[in-house]
Amino acid sequence: MVVDTGGLATGGWRAGDSICVAGVCLTATRVDVGEFTASVSRETLAHTTLGSLRPGDAVNLEPPLAAGDALGGHYVTGHVDDVARIAGTREDAGSLRLSIEAPPPLACYLAPKGSVAIDGVSLTVNGVQGHRFEVNLVPHTRSATTLGRLQAGDPVNLEVDILARYLERLFNAQWRQ
Repeated sequence: MVVDTGGLATGGWRAGDSICVAGVCLTATRVDVGEFTASVSRETLAHTTLGSLRPGDAVNLEPPLAAGDALGGHYVTGHVDDVARIAGTREDAGSLRLSIEAPPPLACYLAPKGSVAIDGVSLTVNGVQGHRFEVNLVPHTRSATTLGRLQAGDPVNLEVDILARYLERLFNAQWRQ
């Protein structure tokens, strides 16, 4: 996959760096001015939206985090859990509220005021009902990411909070026996 960085500075990027594309952690195999190349595995294609991208599609890009960089949001690893679907959108006091259908096995990781990543964007969960949850996109997020263009039925890459995954594993410690 060759990704046009859309003017994002790539001067410090190197082959071997992990770069998130639409929330999916990919290893850059080549970095040039204005673009980079990455291989995409069958596993990644099976559990993300990358296989449905067409040339020219806009994606969110996140360069690798260096030690000492400021953390905004929550820990986002780029290890997408699965594909979710936008159930609906509505305007909400200048923001856009997204209702998202999570795959049922992932619903237990979603909690009000918890964290979630949608297409690589760290967001706060506003509410949860069953396996549907809502997030709110403030005007900056709408304009600076691809999320403001989403419509009902669109697939998105979903990464649940890493701490929730580890807590579940600790609480269900049957593996210790």
